[in-house]
Amino acid sequence: MAWRPPVSNETPSFDLTSRPWIPVLGTDGTNDVLSLRDVFAQAYTLRRITGDLPTQEFALMRLLLAILHDAVEGPRDLEEWEEFWDGDLPLDRIGKYLDEQRECFDLLHPQTPFLQTPSLHTAKNEVSSLNKIVADVPNGAAYFTMRGRGVDRLDFAEAARWLVHVQAFDTSGIKSGAVGDPRVKGGRGYPQGVAWAGNLGGVLAAGDDLRETLLLNLIAFDTPNLQIDPDKDRPIWRREVPAAAPMDEVEAVRRPYGLRELYTWPSRRVRLHFDEHGVHGVVLAYGDALAPRNRHAQEPMTAWRRSPFQEKKFKQAQVYLPRSHDPSRSAWRGLGALVAGRVQGAEQRQEAAEIVRPRILDWVARLTVQGPLPLGFLLRARLIGAVYGTQQSVIDEVIDDEIRMPVVLLHEQDTELGMEAIDAVADAEHAVGILADLAADLARAAGDAPEPRQDAARDLGFGSLDGPFRDWLADLKPGDDPRTVRAAWQKTAHRTIRALGSDLVDAAGPSAWEGRVVTAKDGRAVWLSSTRADQIFTARLAKALPGARPQNATTEVPA
Repeated sequence: MAWRPPVSNETPSFDLTSRPWIPVLGTDGTNDVLSLRDVFAQAYTLRRITGDLPTQEFALMRLLLAILHDAVEGPRDLEEWEEFWDGDLPLDRIGKYLDEQRECFDLLHPQTPFLQTPSLHTAKNEVSSLNKIVADVPNGAAYFTMRGRGVDRLDFAEAARWLVHVQAFDTSGIKSGAVGDPRVKGGRGYPQGVAWAGNLGGVLAAGDDLRETLLLNLIAFDTPNLQIDPDKDRPIWRREVPAAAPMDEVEAVRRPYGLRELYTWPSRRVRLHFDEHGVHGVVLAYGDALAPRNRHAQEPMTAWRRSPFQEKKFKQAQVYLPRSHDPSRSAWRGLGALVAGRVQGAEQRQEAAEIVRPRILDWVARLTVQGPLPLGFLLRARLIGAVYGTQQSVIDEVIDDEIRMPVVLLHEQDTELGMEAIDAVADAEHAVGILADLAADLARAAGDAPEPRQDAARDLGFGSLDGPFRDWLADLKPGDDPRTVRAAWQKTAHRTIRALGSDLVDAAGPSAWEGRVVTAKDGRAVWLSSTRADQIFTARLAKALPGARPQNATTEVPA
């Protein structure tokens, strides 16, 4: 049976340009929900979009950027961007654009529903639960959630938000088998990977208010290291309404043509089912696949890593893949990938080549070298991403972290300060490792298993250095002597880790103080006590952080 739009005396409508649906946080600390038009109009009074999840905020930001790029048809170059920065958002052009595209932003429109395929249906006309698109419905144990019993119904505003999110971060797994999709087998759509943004370790440049954030991420079309075809690039709502079938394979190789299309990429085919009270069901199928391989000249909001495995598989000299965030590491510990395309241990792991840092950071660096931002501009890099589990069929974790750093660290003309900042991360890693080794030695001296105490000490060490490192990084300024600031960090790290080590020794107990014979790494039998462990720890820490020790102090590790 062919799909038909719902029958009603009055055509249903939920106009996203005028109806409130985007949650925001004001600069005064108040929360509100605004329409597209009001979000742009009030951007200077808003701190940020909030969203139901950080990943939803990331997806909504990219939607706003696509609208802004399309409304101004640019910015064409840095000069046009500066006009916006020195003035205000072009609200007249944005308003005119939203008026012209109003029907495309109607969530319930019978022919052009926002980000949907109106004819989408399965052979048996099945309609799935909204759990399919609401990402904070728990998988398994339903702890710490308001969604423990699933989702029966959504109001139109929340449904619109999750619609944007599912196009960006939907899981893999089996989907509805849409009629007209040649990939469907046995009435099912089989796994084809997560939606596009789910591949990314997302990076946003955050400003003091939403207006600044939008402009800092509004990359000019003349940016040399991005592939943008202004004549062909357009958001999905300015293309033909997608059918169930994916786009032609030849055409798919050429696209996306630019940021507008990429930020609104139709990773899924969706059709919301609703009545006058809200949305009560969904048909969710696979849309247009976008392989993440070698998209580093198109996608600016993630770092990239070379993949030797993919290079061998596809017989290509270079293959770059998005570098996802590690949920076990704070943002500052990945500083090397953000600043200079370096990651600690790359040589030891025999990685094929350097990391490509996010193009959005290259753009902000350009704004301080060629544009109006001061050299000492303090960038807040917001890191957002999803961690998938069980064959990418569920979202296990959502990452949301922020790191403040002066843009001078990104300058290619003077890389020494940036390199010292990266090496300062290595200082922290080494110091925490030495603290963990102390915890292991104290456990062995007491006759206990070392691993639990070692892991706990490592977590304690990184947790204790987190705030001090972030403060040290944010205080860096153009003109700082790289070696002097590095030494200052080593003193802070030494003081912090040394104090933690003293606490561990004091808490080790009489068994560790008395000590016992243990087997060293070289196989020798040695006497180990808490006193001996402390001596080794102190000497190793001084050697790892030479900037912290007084002149003429010894760093020899006791035999």
